[in-house]
Amino acid sequence: MTTFTFNTTPQLICNPGAMAGLGELVKSNIGNHILIVTDPGIVKYGLLETALESLKAADIQVSIFEDVEADPKESIILAATKIALERRVDAIIGLGGGSSMDVAKLVALLAKGDEQLGDVYGIDMIKGSRLPLVLIPTTAGTGSEVTPISIVTVGAETKKGVVSRKLLPDIAILDADLTLGLPPHVTAATGIDAMVHAIEAFTSRGANNNPLSATLGKEALRLLGANIRTAVKEGQNREARSNMLLGACLAGQAFANSPVAAVHALAYPIGGIFHVPHGLSNALVLPEVMRFNAPECGEDYAALAPLVFPDIDQTGGSQKICQDFIDRLADLSRDLGLETTLREVGIQEQDLVKLADAAMEQTRLLVNNPRPVTHQDALTIYQKAL
Repeated sequence: MTTFTFNTTPQLICNPGAMAGLGELVKSNIGNHILIVTDPGIVKYGLLETALESLKAADIQVSIFEDVEADPKESIILAATKIALERRVDAIIGLGGGSSMDVAKLVALLAKGDEQLGDVYGIDMIKGSRLPLVLIPTTAGTGSEVTPISIVTVGAETKKGVVSRKLLPDIAILDADLTLGLPPHVTAATGIDAMVHAIEAFTSRGANNNPLSATLGKEALRLLGANIRTAVKEGQNREARSNMLLGACLAGQAFANSPVAAVHALAYPIGGIFHVPHGLSNALVLPEVMRFNAPECGEDYAALAPLVFPDIDQTGGSQKICQDFIDRLADLSRDLGLETTLREVGIQEQDLVKLADAAMEQTRLLVNNPRPVTHQDALTIYQKAL
């Protein structure tokens, strides 16, 4: 008998144009004075306008924190929390990419006043409660709207995670209209990020690997594989954007319960040290980590391959299908216009030991990998990805 637990966001609304009804939803379920946590790009490109109009029409008082940066530092979280406390908001909305949603989760926690940020790093360290929380993704990548995880940059380069089901929002809203203007490069990188979530959830050796995550991961890969090229090349294609957003959400549900592993462990230092966006960081190391893992989970990779590439040759046995899958994923990144080597993002040979040192600190992730990763293994993977 398989034993596991599965936690996810209680209410998920998937509806292009859903922002028009945000005000009534918030008024009925969340609060009357909310803080929107977002980034400058969301404001600049007008993605808040429909939400603000709807909230105003529902007589919801709104404050905005728009200073979220990629790979958010502790100072960003504390600054947003300060505003939430000063203005006595009673709920939080996170609207944006993974960074905005991650910040919003922790602001909802810290603004309740029962926790200190330094005390909650790690797994299930949160003791208190949080303010009501709504998360609204504007990229199809992180799946943060359905994950109990917030990633914070601590100090100059180190990434730490806060992991607790208490960070799951009350409501997640998937409005594909918010993603229609995403540039091709961002669409590609975040899409590959979602694929990584699904692949790592399916092959995770975490104790909570479970059939629900496996099923969600496979459906996520089917949706992402079928739509990522169209979403990149035809950014206004509403159907492709909707399918990408749903695929990313399903992948998020999968890895939230069957956690990710070495791809993320090796990607985090690339983002933390060299400020490479998270999705691209994952894409850069994905093929070589999969090649490293293939001796242990090649059959799993072979089972996933036709979901992403329905035309892949399945006549040569699992080992060949696995290798073809890895090669085609590498080709996909290249075809979508992404950088495919570490050198292309400014990383040099002399940087690799530092990257390997930092990767080995990600024990929370490495323990889930299908194959144990030593420092030398990490260094070799980086060398092959250079």
